[in-house]
Amino acid sequence: MIGGMSDFLQRMQSLLGDEYEAFMRCYEGERFRGLRVNTLKCDNDALLEGLGLALTPTPFCPNGFYIPEGVEGLGNHPLHHAGAFYIQEPSATSAVEMLGVRPGEFVLDLCAAPGGKSTQIAAKLAGDGLLWSNEIVRSRANILLSNIERMGISNAVVSNSHPDVLCKRLGGMFDRVLVDAPCSGEGMFRKSDEAVAEWSVEHVKSCAERQLNILNSAALALREGGVLVYSTCTFSPEENEGVITRFIEAHPEFSLEDSGASFGRPTLGYARRIFPQDGGEGHFAARLRKGAEAVSSFHPDAPPRAVDTDVLSFYDELFVDRPFGENIKVNGDRIIILPKKLNADLSGLNILRTGVLLGERVKRRIEPHHSAFAAAKPADCVSSVDFAVASPEIAAYLHGEEIAVPGNVKGYTAVSVGSMTVGFGKASNGRLKNKYPKGLRTLK
Repeated sequence: MIGGMSDFLQRMQSLLGDEYEAFMRCYEGERFRGLRVNTLKCDNDALLEGLGLALTPTPFCPNGFYIPEGVEGLGNHPLHHAGAFYIQEPSATSAVEMLGVRPGEFVLDLCAAPGGKSTQIAAKLAGDGLLWSNEIVRSRANILLSNIERMGISNAVVSNSHPDVLCKRLGGMFDRVLVDAPCSGEGMFRKSDEAVAEWSVEHVKSCAERQLNILNSAALALREGGVLVYSTCTFSPEENEGVITRFIEAHPEFSLEDSGASFGRPTLGYARRIFPQDGGEGHFAARLRKGAEAVSSFHPDAPPRAVDTDVLSFYDELFVDRPFGENIKVNGDRIIILPKKLNADLSGLNILRTGVLLGERVKRRIEPHHSAFAAAKPADCVSSVDFAVASPEIAAYLHGEEIAVPGNVKGYTAVSVGSMTVGFGKASNGRLKNKYPKGLRTLK
């Protein structure tokens, strides 16, 4: 695959020196594949038991595991539909580990699609705080939204804005910012023929300029004392050490700091590089602090909004104790439950989704939406049914079929697999009418 890329190989030989041969031997074997447990849905033990696989932990993330050779089709597994895990290249989990997210914080993922790092951030927030996930390319932003929804995230904003516009509007709002920048993708060569075809020295240089511009925007969104992590999935010094060096020269208020990471190898003192011989396809990440010291931050819940009583009655018909809070906004026919701590003007920012969509008015009734059930735990739901991973019922449900349920189950009902909500249906007379979205259903 890379035999004809003489410029790339010469650059890698210069970069790696004595390790070049070990690097090339890695390209003769299978590429590294991994998954990350979504702790919003389950813990490591529950997922491993549900998958029935012997998985080896990666060194990059406490919830990351290597997918063994020969294991295919995990994207169709019922637990994948339930958002229990995200299929993610192992070293790609390193950047969020270095970001150091804590519950209650406001975190911006500026270049977020397809959503691996955003959903990892959401798990770190554990439902408390705010995740803002942005993607400038609309088609990729739609994929990002789908993954945010599948992983059961209720405290996210998903936008499709230009980084500079977004960061100027949200100046100083975030405790932590991740810039997983578009890059020349050298760490994706074994996965993506497109990355190979697009590569050139000129492309590397143009990527470096774009990355620096994005970082300049990101600096505006970060509060004093906040943390910024810059990452790429490429090896080129121009896009990694070069961009960080130029950024710090232009922004002396930022400095590199130790993230505590021990994976990969150090560069620039505290930044980390990961090569295939380190157990992943390839990544670079650097953690920077804005200002000399960390500054504590506090984000209070937004006050409840006044809404019609029929909206609250509908909410209570579906869920116990209003698990997503009461920061409710009615936008036309759509009933949206905003993240509990969000109290900002969102106009003009090309928002695709904020929080969860509870439902939509259809004529004189309100129809529930899949995203609310996907974000709920079975115990949050007034009515729910649970099926085993290998049950014919869950297979039929994911295929879009009507399924049998106990006769005492009535009305809108959450459907879960292994105690993890995957969707919902409407039960009557021992049958559940399927409401799983058509675009998510499996094929026989």
